[in-house]
Amino acid sequence: MNAAVEEIDIAIIGAGIVGIAAAAYLVNAGRKVTVFDRTGICEETSSGNAGAFAFSDVLPLAHKGMMRNVPKWLADPLGPLSIPPSYLPKLLPWLYRFWRAGAPAGYEASLATQAGLMKLAEQEWVSLMARSGTGSLLREDGSLELYESEAEFKEALPSWAARDRFGIAHHHLDRGELADYQPGLADRFTRGTFVPVWKTVSDPKDLGKAVWRHVEAHGAIFVKGDVGLVRPAGDRVLIQLKQGRTLFAQKVLIAAGAWSHLLARQLGDVIPLETERGYNTTLPTTAFDVKRQLIFPGHGFVITPLATGLRVGGAVELGGLSRAPNYARSKAMLEKAKMFLPGLDPSGGREWMGFRPSLPDSLPVIGGSRNHPNVHYAFGHGHLGLTQAAATGRLVRDHMLGQRPALDLTPFSAQRF
Repeated sequence: MNAAVEEIDIAIIGAGIVGIAAAAYLVNAGRKVTVFDRTGICEETSSGNAGAFAFSDVLPLAHKGMMRNVPKWLADPLGPLSIPPSYLPKLLPWLYRFWRAGAPAGYEASLATQAGLMKLAEQEWVSLMARSGTGSLLREDGSLELYESEAEFKEALPSWAARDRFGIAHHHLDRGELADYQPGLADRFTRGTFVPVWKTVSDPKDLGKAVWRHVEAHGAIFVKGDVGLVRPAGDRVLIQLKQGRTLFAQKVLIAAGAWSHLLARQLGDVIPLETERGYNTTLPTTAFDVKRQLIFPGHGFVITPLATGLRVGGAVELGGLSRAPNYARSKAMLEKAKMFLPGLDPSGGREWMGFRPSLPDSLPVIGGSRNHPNVHYAFGHGHLGLTQAAATGRLVRDHMLGQRPALDLTPFSAQRF
């Protein structure tokens, strides 16, 4: 063997929560895993999300009335949805696919697929947290969704009826009951829905690093490096880092989030992945006594109490990978949070922007490359990467090791587009 070339068993490209969860399942199956990432373990998008295990969030994004609200939201450059005008021409093919994904013909299939993945996700997170000793990071306080009018509440009822069909518990609340679930709310909120099965974690970055410690203890290796080339080479796969290092792997899993489709394209899989740029501000823990995650569906953001601070964030900016962050969006959400929680102290916050990898039908890609049996994919989870990471890890392990997956992977195929 050439001294400049290294041989490894399984390579995982991407050390976000999905890649780390997949590594956990593979090392628990006795495989030797090397994880590559340009930054570190859960240092990018997986570090700044809202920390929710959103197992009840079974409706695909295209079915949440988003298309109906697009004109109104786009009229507000700092609202729940933003598309930079110069990026719109590039985005149009994705938007067309997104619109098609919301058609009634595919609704039932999409709903059932998402619900099945969420059920598996909840089961597998229980298992993974037990194995990795991370159960103390779980919070089971539920969530509170808030509405500013009876009309907004009634508009949400069909989505709750859909959840009813899958046994997802929730309780609708009148104005007088809201203070029992969150004292100090503004009077503008007239109704709410409490979801007792909704869970959060004390901090998503801390969880990812804690799971990694479990993975590392089972022999996994981390390599800091930016993968520039993935190419089959006989019965192996060549990986070349932009820093110059070259390795051969028996199997490769691409779990590089919003950058994954660029590597998949090298392998002949053209996948319509777009980037939802999400923003937040994390305030000190003393900013306000928030009891549980608060969700503001009409404004597209949430407030989450974490062990490391109070995180105010969400919204969607469909703007690709290269544009500079527009932190005016973080500031706009913080201004709304001050209105919604009178008495909130907005000082001392840390602003952040991350890239959510999103596919038009709101389902991730989980499965194999079209042409290369030793290359596998796990990306495109949108807002639900943390939620679905353990289920994805289980499915990836089964698929990579030739076992029967716990779910039919056809709806998640990279070739479905």
